[in-house]
Amino acid sequence: MAVVPSYRTDGGTVFAGPAATRDPKDPLPPPSVAVTSEHYNQIVRLLDKKIPVTLEFDIDNRIYDSPDTFNVVADLPGGARKDEIVLIGAHLDSWTFGTGATDDTSGCAVMMEVMPILKTLDFKLPRTVRAGLWAAEEQGLLGSAAYVKEHLADRDTMALKPGHPKLSGYFNYDNGTGKIRGVYLQGNDMMRPLFEAWFSPLRDLGVSTVTIRNTGGTDHLPFEAVGIPAFQFIQDPVEYMTRTHHSNMDVYDRLQEADLMQSAAVIASIVYHAATREELLPRKPLPKPRGQKNVAIAQFDTDLGRHVR
Repeated sequence: MAVVPSYRTDGGTVFAGPAATRDPKDPLPPPSVAVTSEHYNQIVRLLDKKIPVTLEFDIDNRIYDSPDTFNVVADLPGGARKDEIVLIGAHLDSWTFGTGATDDTSGCAVMMEVMPILKTLDFKLPRTVRAGLWAAEEQGLLGSAAYVKEHLADRDTMALKPGHPKLSGYFNYDNGTGKIRGVYLQGNDMMRPLFEAWFSPLRDLGVSTVTIRNTGGTDHLPFEAVGIPAFQFIQDPVEYMTRTHHSNMDVYDRLQEADLMQSAAVIASIVYHAATREELLPRKPLPKPRGQKNVAIAQFDTDLGRHVR
């Protein structure tokens, strides 16, 4: 059995990385237990002084050959252009520590609130708004990637499915409980004037930043990899990388209700604009098939399952 220290911070918070690869063909690792830095350091000091240390654990691990996971998808049907879709999403699964409150129950809660906001206001949106809550994001963006492959395109061959030209864009929420402050353009500078206009009435909520930069590690990447305009929002960190991300502190108490309300209002406003504008959202050139080492797809492969800052 392997005993490892929490890889970040202290004060009773436990962070731990994966004990093995995601490939089921690889051999199973020995059981692995992560302990707080303080406890681990105490063990090390005792061993350095040749004092025997006895640890007792009750471990009940289960390995599934082919676990079934499911995406949850809901539509707010549009009107004149109901076959065109504006998609929003977050991911359902979490790590074993805590309850996944900030990664990504917060995102699911926000997106689930966006839909009734739009329905209650009864804007008669011309395009359909779809919410996707993705499975198995932490195992490698599997749920969103499966949706993309089934409905939009095969990223290996770039053979397009009928849904590809009908999906206007995708908006993702997966960086904790913090307020939205802006958006990553993922290199799509044609979206800059749109976001700047959409953010203009939201400045009193603190939303203003539009950056050309990319961000990774979450469910917008499979959409981006097949040429769909796909975006992750810039959020206040609020302990995300210092306390709650993949830790035993990822629990309900760390959620900030007012911040989540702000995010739901901001996304609802953006979705309204995307669903009512005359044209679909502007797109970058269609990526080349995977075999040609397309840069966007290479980035998607590199960023699987981890957050880039």
